[in-house]
Amino acid sequence: MVPMTSVNSGAALAQIEDETPDGFSAYRQTLRSAAAAQGVRQATLDSVIPTLRFVPRVVALDRKQPGGGLDGPIPKFAPYRQRHVDRARIDRGRARYASLRPVLERVERETGVPESIMLAIYGHETNYGAYTGSFDLPNALATLAFEGRRRELFTQEFVAALKMMDRGIPRDRLRGSWAGATGYPQFLPSAYLRWARDGNGDGIIDIWRSEVDALASIANYFVEAGWKPGVKWGTAVTVPESFNWARVAPRVAAPNCARVHGRLSRWQSVAEWRALGIVPSRSDLPDTEQASLFQPDGPGTPAWLLTGNYRVILEYNCSNFYALSVGLLADAVETGGQT
Repeated sequence: MVPMTSVNSGAALAQIEDETPDGFSAYRQTLRSAAAAQGVRQATLDSVIPTLRFVPRVVALDRKQPGGGLDGPIPKFAPYRQRHVDRARIDRGRARYASLRPVLERVERETGVPESIMLAIYGHETNYGAYTGSFDLPNALATLAFEGRRRELFTQEFVAALKMMDRGIPRDRLRGSWAGATGYPQFLPSAYLRWARDGNGDGIIDIWRSEVDALASIANYFVEAGWKPGVKWGTAVTVPESFNWARVAPRVAAPNCARVHGRLSRWQSVAEWRALGIVPSRSDLPDTEQASLFQPDGPGTPAWLLTGNYRVILEYNCSNFYALSVGLLADAVETGGQT
């Protein structure tokens, strides 16, 4: 749920691993002031701030993310799909689907978010809880704030982590990815504060040990992001070889994640797409539903019509590869088939 950055050379990464940055000790006081100004309790500040340490590995991992930067070439979706919508992940999702069915049915009734979508997020983020990360969140977030390229973002996430401690979450539970995502849903601290929910009614919001709380929290996130009940995220389509893509290019740039949204076509009704020769693989999208067309790997490769609910998945992680694989995994978990 954190923007991707460019790849650095191996030599640069080695330098980062060996750095002992000047000024980090003093920067801890800057973080203390920022947290105090936002109401974090003195006891929490006194217990955390003196213990903060710079973690070179966090910066190294941040700088070596794949993706090639904003101007780099876009990789193919097919290899990504093979890794993230594989038979093992589908089968494990089916097993969790069977064992969690009463919970999933209840949360879907309450929120309108499909059971399979909740499970697909869970499966994609942590392989159904198999790995949630081992980095200490206050240290990781303080390191990223100090490093400075996204200082405002990570300072706010650091403060949010301290606010979680103010709510009674012990520090030893605040473990997660190097970028600060934590628990079964891999929420950033600010996301936990805004969207995490008590799904089992025990009065505790535990997204680290309670699958019920985690799934309810994922569903709540989707509700707040505008999920439209009863509408599929999208459907596979057949695109004519002679299709004129310039005719359906987007008219305006998206205000956020412009590169991601810019790869999708303009919005049209399903009926209008049919009139252009686009043939959906299933008939559960009404002709009146608005959708955009996406063919990530170019002519002659798989393509999809995507509804507004696909855009909601993008709110969770603004990556077309992520959103597509979540939708495809959801369908495969629901039907038991390979997508």
